[in-house]
Amino acid sequence: MDNASVDHNFLSALILLLLVLDPLGSLPVFIPIMRGVAPERRTRVALREVGIATGVLLLFMFFGNGFLEVMHLSERSLEVAGGVILLIIAIRMIFGGGGETAYGLERGREPTIFPLAVPLLAGPSAMATVLLLASRQPERIWSWIGALLTAMFISLLTLLLADRIRRLLGDSVISALEKLMGLVLTAIGVEMTLAGIKHYFS
Repeated sequence: MDNASVDHNFLSALILLLLVLDPLGSLPVFIPIMRGVAPERRTRVALREVGIATGVLLLFMFFGNGFLEVMHLSERSLEVAGGVILLIIAIRMIFGGGGETAYGLERGREPTIFPLAVPLLAGPSAMATVLLLASRQPERIWSWIGALLTAMFISLLTLLLADRIRRLLGDSVISALEKLMGLVLTAIGVEMTLAGIKHYFS
């Protein structure tokens, strides 16, 4: 019964990763960064940055257990830490955290790793999430890989279509969607934190 509340499958892991990656919420950051890239290079830059971010997250997924052992961390502490990080991200999504100015880039400079790949896509919350998934349920590693690749593909499409999506939906709709996702992510963060505390004391 206890494990059922924190176990994931492909779909729930995909939804969790999309909430953490928050591609729609990152549109205000994606758009000005991609505008500084030459139009003929935008697709290549987007593919490169998403590829780098995917590689970083796969490293955390595959070497998560080894990382825990080297750092002498328990799954419980990681679960609580991951929940706290998700709560912080969710609060910023709901109330705003100045993300538009958090990742400055020199005018005319093409983004390489920073800030698109790391930390916008492969940020601390995404790293903690994939590490936690792999460490808690290693027998489902292929489901986690599939969920991660699917989430990153959706992020890639969002990055490539950033201007069109914003024109289609409008700023108010994007803001409302971001706050809605923040509310869902808040509940997930609270559940993860409570599960970690429960497992620690049990």
